[in-house]
Amino acid sequence: MFLLNLRTFLFIIALFLVSDLHAAEKLQRVKSAIDKKHVPAVVPVSILSIIPAKAEPGMKVSLSGAGFGEEATVFLGSTGIPARVTGTRQADFTVPQQLEAGLYALYLKRSDGTIGRTYNFTVLPLRPVLTRLTPDQISSCSAGKEREVIAVGGNFRESSLLFFDGAALASTVLTTETISFSVPDVAGGLHQVLVKNAPENSSVPLNLAVETKPEIVLVSTGNEHVNYYELVITGKNFSQNSSLFVDGVQIGGRGEQDMTEREKLVYVDCTKLIYLRHPYSPVNKDFRLQVMNPGGEGSQVITVTAP
Repeated sequence: MFLLNLRTFLFIIALFLVSDLHAAEKLQRVKSAIDKKHVPAVVPVSILSIIPAKAEPGMKVSLSGAGFGEEATVFLGSTGIPARVTGTRQADFTVPQQLEAGLYALYLKRSDGTIGRTYNFTVLPLRPVLTRLTPDQISSCSAGKEREVIAVGGNFRESSLLFFDGAALASTVLTTETISFSVPDVAGGLHQVLVKNAPENSSVPLNLAVETKPEIVLVSTGNEHVNYYELVITGKNFSQNSSLFVDGVQIGGRGEQDMTEREKLVYVDCTKLIYLRHPYSPVNKDFRLQVMNPGGEGSQVITVTAP
């Protein structure tokens, strides 16, 4: 009887233990299920727009989407750029100045390490800036170094090209702010100069004036002969067909109306004319001189005192 009771007692205890084990397992499963319901899902990084899709170094770019978090880094290739995140849906960054032009892989990395999808982003060549030409006006008859002009601005590179009236012109990039070039032999008037770092990327054009209006700088007496003497007219922008008006009467040039057959005008170069004057009296007198070019441009009128 005692043995039976003992066996019964042990059986009852075993039942309790088995029941407690199943209850513990059930409790653990319920607890795991509850924990899973409370674990927040990882929000993916999603970029919906990139404005602009192409930018130069120094320009601001805005990304809009979702899941940016409170802090994020934008990558262009291997270059990480801290982004300014607004409300987890917008991130702004500035294209670094040191980046070369080209196509880059753009993606956003959240502070928790989550990385979004990769997009293509184009870094454009830095746009050149042209602020002034020194000088911005030259004489049409200038030569050599007198025709050299310095283009002053910024963002110039060794590969920058200078364009004169729409055509690329041989030039030398001196610094990131200066380019030297020589003005070609062109007609007088205004001509356009600009700088390009790429075909679609150019500076604002500036005007360069090529002056053709004649100017008298100095009148002096040259060689004297038996019945005439030389009056040397020094200046600029004289042409082979320039005329000299002496008190309103034309000497030389096309359609000349010489005072006499002996009065002549000799063209030396664009800076010098020689007037062969045959005075009717050795006494000095005042007379007016003006140089006129074929296009109708005339110099200032000057008064000369000579025989």
